[in-house]
Amino acid sequence: MAFATCVQLGLSCIEQIFEIGGDLHLLITLKDEKAETKSGRIYLDDIAKEQNVPLLKINNINDKEVIEALTEHQIDWLFIIGWSQIAKVELLNTPTNGCIGMHPTLLPKGRGRAAIPWAIIKGLKKTGVTMFKLDEGVDTGEIIGLGVIELDDKITATELYNKVNEMHIELIAKYWNDIVNNRMTLLKQNEAEITEWPGRKPEDGEILTSMTMDEADRMIRAVTHPYPGAFYKYGDKVLRIWSARVDAREGEIKLSDGYLVPVDFQIEG
Repeated sequence: MAFATCVQLGLSCIEQIFEIGGDLHLLITLKDEKAETKSGRIYLDDIAKEQNVPLLKINNINDKEVIEALTEHQIDWLFIIGWSQIAKVELLNTPTNGCIGMHPTLLPKGRGRAAIPWAIIKGLKKTGVTMFKLDEGVDTGEIIGLGVIELDDKITATELYNKVNEMHIELIAKYWNDIVNNRMTLLKQNEAEITEWPGRKPEDGEILTSMTMDEADRMIRAVTHPYPGAFYKYGDKVLRIWSARVDAREGEIKLSDGYLVPVDFQIEG
């Protein structure tokens, strides 16, 4: 078994594997200088040393050195979790049994990027995490298992990220033995239910006066920590908003049907 990650979601899975008595024979992460500003970027040096597991630092998951390391260590399964680079065919075929990923939606709904912000922006009543066998597509592989996360109209990205992290841990614990013993039941994704969500950039978090109170509230909750935060431009300054409330009668920022009242914020510029 091998594991590739550079974010907390992956590290939590690695810690859970060792906690339940599982073994990993190789850890893979990005080189230290890469993705230093990536949301949730973590390093695997400490846990690799604690567990006496080889650690390979790379530029790209498809690099030749990754293929060689997987072959050298005779890896059966490679977990690739919290990794933005798409695995190519050669990599997918190198481990004896293949590669496993997790995606923080109930696949095939929400394939793509920014799953946590989009779940809040779209006002979904539930989301979840899907464990699946990776194939050549993006989030298209056969499903190993999934866990549902209920949402309410107050949940923030911070809270949902924590719930997603907990669900990653639960799924690892639930399916680890089945994976190790190669007795999973793989289910094809329902093509009729596919939805795809695009990536998001920091500038997509702008609060506009044309927004409704509900739209502004969702935006702020969706892109707060660990994401870059929502913002409102006024003059030559920017108000970075981490939390806020809405009011139909009064407030600092006029919206189409009411006002926005920043609670946790900072002024930039």
